[in-house]
Amino acid sequence: MSLDNVKAVVLAAGKGVRMKSERAKVLHEVLGRPVLDYVLRNLREAGVEDIVVIVGHQADQVRKAAAGCRFIEQGEQKGTGHALAQAEAALQGFAGDLFVLAGDAPLVGPKTLLRLLEEHRLNHRDATFLSACLDDPSGYGRVVRDRAGGKFLRFAEEVDATPEEKNIPESNSGEYVFRAPAVFEALRKVKPDNKKGELYLTDALAVLVAGGRTVDACRSLNPNEIYGINSRRDLVAATNFLRWRVLERHMDLGVTIVDPSTTFIEEDVTIGADTVIQPFTVIRRGVTIGSRCEVGPFAQLRAGTVLEDEAEIGNFVEVKKTRVGMHSKAKHLSYLGDAVLGAHVNIGAGTITANYDGVGKHQTIVEDGVHTGSNTVLVAPVRVGKGATTGAGAVVLRGEVPAGATVVGVPARPLARKKPPALRSSSAGGAKEGPSSNGARPRRKVKGGRR
Repeated sequence: MSLDNVKAVVLAAGKGVRMKSERAKVLHEVLGRPVLDYVLRNLREAGVEDIVVIVGHQADQVRKAAAGCRFIEQGEQKGTGHALAQAEAALQGFAGDLFVLAGDAPLVGPKTLLRLLEEHRLNHRDATFLSACLDDPSGYGRVVRDRAGGKFLRFAEEVDATPEEKNIPESNSGEYVFRAPAVFEALRKVKPDNKKGELYLTDALAVLVAGGRTVDACRSLNPNEIYGINSRRDLVAATNFLRWRVLERHMDLGVTIVDPSTTFIEEDVTIGADTVIQPFTVIRRGVTIGSRCEVGPFAQLRAGTVLEDEAEIGNFVEVKKTRVGMHSKAKHLSYLGDAVLGAHVNIGAGTITANYDGVGKHQTIVEDGVHTGSNTVLVAPVRVGKGATTGAGAVVLRGEVPAGATVVGVPARPLARKKPPALRSSSAGGAKEGPSSNGARPRRKVKGGRR
């Protein structure tokens, strides 16, 4: 669903000084995806198609992380108001509703964005901002209202707020909907009259109020969602918020997660019903797990992994870009990379696929019913035929193990089958040596006639 007459500007030009990183703040990852990616996805899921991203620090990398958007570069970062002003030319002639979102606020979901827009339109406002009452509003702009009627007057930024204003619990999230012409008119009147000497977007709302325009808040139903990312600690808080959301979604779909507090499942993972995820398991994005599987404890599944129904991945096993067939198992201390395992395969403890030769990655194919002995090394590219077996410690070099064969050694070779010992015959008509006809052993001669 696309929204009618709606566009968005995402502010993503800042470096993020408090992150103590050369990397742009919006490129730091939460559950395997850049922070900016969450903001863009939330907008798209809400139905916004035309998105302008303001870039600055590490502009080229930010562009790569925001495919499908339009970009405007803010050459010098002079505040949020200055950043939005850079988009005026690109939005020339647009008279609809404009979302303006911070690129470092990944928790404001599509439902909240739609509610923000709905309240904006129902009340015929020129500007609507998302607010929340926080137990600890430190670092957030406070919402200053008229004491008599509660009418919105202005924001007080943390660095400029008076002690009385710092006690106000209602805080600004930095998420807005504006009537596009109105906000750009207001920005032209904003002055950098603050301790940082910057043009604040928040001051544009005070200009609108002073001009008799309608401005007010949409109160968030979940105050936690307004938290942005300004530091490494904030990054951890956002990760935990989203991680629990992911875990709860899987549990609601019939997945057993034995200990959610020690389980990390990234976004974009599919897990079938009645699968059990044991503690200390990490499942990266781009993994598909079937029904009635078991994963962990202490396992890691990386991108490109597919577990078919009733597959099992156990203790200290890492799987990457590998398909594991139905009823197949790798229970202990193994690495499976760039491989295809058939059904009913048993991977012995310590088995690894040596998929990288220093130049490129190569594939290992293990057909149905194969059993590998402990500490087997499969040097790709290699195919292990149906029903074959490798001995403990075998190193299978590039090539093919025939179906049904047993290979052992370094390098692995087919197990030589011993022939049964030949039977010797006596001089008297080829009679077998052995017990006498009456069942007694032949008497043995002893020197001196004694026995």
